Amino acid sequence: QVHLVESGGGLVQAGGSLRLTCAASGSINTNIPNTVGWYRQAPGKQRELVGMVTSGGRTNYADSVKGRFTISGDNAGNTVYLQMNSLNPEDTAVYYCKRRVGLKEYWGQGTQVTVSS
Repeated sequence: QVHLVESGGGLVQAGGSLRLTCAASGSINTNIPNTVGWYRQAPGKQRELVGMVTSGGRTNYADSVKGRFTISGDNAGNTVYLQMNSLNPEDTAVYYCKRRVGLKEYWGQGTQVTVSS
C-alpha cells in the first residue's frame, strides 16, 4: 500500500509562486515503472491533469501551465514537487497527486491553492 500526502497549498496573490509537495510512504516498488501526476479540480469543473513525471525523469505538462509550472523530485523518488510560478486566479483549485505503480494507482487527499486577483 502506498500513502500520498500533499502539502504546500495556500492563498497567494496573482503573479506569486507556491511549491507543492507530494510525499509518498509505504511499499513503493521502484523496480517497475512509476509515474507521478499532479491534477487539479476547480469548483464545478472536472479534475484535469496538470503535469506528470515518469520514473525515468521525463515530464509533460498541460498547455495551460507550460512555462510556469515545473515538476521535480528527490533522488529517492519518494517526494515529488510542483513548483508553480506566475500564478493567476484560473489556477485556483484543489491540487492532487497521483502515483501509478505498475497497474495500481494511489491518490492523495489534495491541497487547496487559491490565487487572488
